[in-house]
Parts: sequence; structure tokens; C-alpha cells
Amino acid sequence: MEDIKYKISDEAAGIRIDKFLAEQGDRTRSFYQKAVEEQKVLVNDRPVKNNYKLRPGDVITIEPIEEEVLDVKPENIPLDILYEDDDVLIVNKPKGMVVHPAPGHPDHTLVNAVMYHCGDSLSAINGVIRPGIVHRIDRDTTGSLIICKNDKAHLFIAEQIKEHTVNRIYRGIVIGRMPVMEGTIDAPIGRSKIDRKKMAIDRVHGRNAVTHYKVLENFKEYAYCEFKLETGRTHQIRVHMASIGHPLLGDTVYGPSKCKYNLEGQCLHAMTIGLIHPSTKKYVEFQAPLPEYFNKMLKVLENTR
Repeated sequence: MEDIKYKISDEAAGIRIDKFLAEQGDRTRSFYQKAVEEQKVLVNDRPVKNNYKLRPGDVITIEPIEEEVLDVKPENIPLDILYEDDDVLIVNKPKGMVVHPAPGHPDHTLVNAVMYHCGDSLSAINGVIRPGIVHRIDRDTTGSLIICKNDKAHLFIAEQIKEHTVNRIYRGIVIGRMPVMEGTIDAPIGRSKIDRKKMAIDRVHGRNAVTHYKVLENFKEYAYCEFKLETGRTHQIRVHMASIGHPLLGDTVYGPSKCKYNLEGQCLHAMTIGLIHPSTKKYVEFQAPLPEYFNKMLKVLENTR
């Protein structure tokens, strides 16, 4: 396959590069956003950010991007449903479950389970790979997640997420006692230049990211915390807490490579999610109870006071 090239005319000047590319072909804007982040898309032979606005005469080069074709099928996987109506489905995602199919995780995802439960009643805005998905949480993060059952609900909720008005509160256990009982981490996050699979603090090219934290209880070597997201960047809480020297317990990506407790990934739970309902236009809020592993971990730590 050869590189694809576009030369920008005066008419296209001022358009964001991700928006321009999505209008040219049959792939989604998020597909091109990922390609830009992975530097598969160059402007005048240089990498750019997704918010780059095109200029007359710019030459865009897209390198060949191989995609694994996924056949997404409904699977009868039990769901822990917190709430459901004709517009939304709020689920409590378990640890170890990937939200949507991707290369390396073609099935047994939340999407497969939701397709079985909802049938054709899912928004189609994010395509066949991510029907109903308006936001995500990490594979090993548990807790509340919104599924949209029609396009109207999807657009309405997506706008709230974009405007940072969805109330998202997490609980987590971090390594080390916290000397300050509450605070705010305001540090932009971008793709790591050292390891492209990781995110990192990037004060030059990163996207705005703000996390508010509060210590609920300090233990001998750990702290039980609550986090309120002002933004929702990939791995935001994990990166932010690691940046101040308190990575999440069990997070072998941003913290110690080994954990002395038998945990599968970071100890992080999306407890509360609140939003304006797409039909009633009233604020609604849902709580996902702490999972069993999390409660057991807290009991273990209580004995170390």
C-alpha cells in the first residue's frame, strides 16, 4: 500500500486535521485521531496534534494503517445493571473486562455483552465496534459506565462529557501515606514519547487534564482516596497520582513492577456517575458499590494502622 496524500486548498484552511480527514473517507474521526497521535499522519513531513488547523498548501501524508477486521457478535455475558430505561443503560463493569473489541481483544468485551442484552437498541454513532459506547474506563478499573441506547441520547451525553459536566467520582488506593489531605493536580497528559503504549505528563503537547483528590483514610504505607475528574484523559488518575509519587496500588504500568498483594491491575473504582438525563433533562446520579476485592483490600490495610 502507498501513502495517501492530500494538498490543502484555500477552502479547507482553518479546519482541524482530524475533522478534515474524517470527511474525506469512510473511517471515523476517532480512527484518524489515533493515527495522528501515533504519528501515522504527517503535515509537511512533520507530526502534528489533532487540534492542528490546516493551512493553504499544507501536504498531509497518511502512512498505510493496517486494521484487524473484527466480527463483533452478541455474547450472553451477565451484566451488573445499575439502571436502565429507553435511553441509557448504566452498568457496573467488572475488573478484567475490556469495554469494546480491539486487536488482541476481539470478544468477551462489554460491547459483546451489551449487544446481547439490548439487541438493536444501541446508538450507532461509534460504529459496529463500539455501539452504545460514549466513554470508557480501563480494563482493570471497575465501576459505573454509561451505555447509550439511541443516537439522540448519545449526542446529548457526549456533549456533556465534552463540556466536562458529567459528575465522575472514583475511589482508589494509592501507595504511600498522603501528607496533604486534599488537592488538585493540573497537568496536561499526552502520549509518552518513550513508550507509545503509555501516557505521560506533557506540558508542551499534552491535553488539559485536571484531577481533584481527597484522602479518605491514611494507612501505614497506603492511602484510601477519592478522585473527582474535571477532565477525562486516558489513564488520567493513574498518570496524575504517579506524577506526585503516589501511584495506584497494583498499577504495574505507572507504579512498581511488582505488587506484594495478589491484585489484577490497579486498585481503582468508578463509583459515582451523574448526568443530565437526555429525555427528562433532570440530573440523575448512580452509584456502583465497591467490588469485593476492594473491600477485602481495605480490611487488610486497616490491620496495618
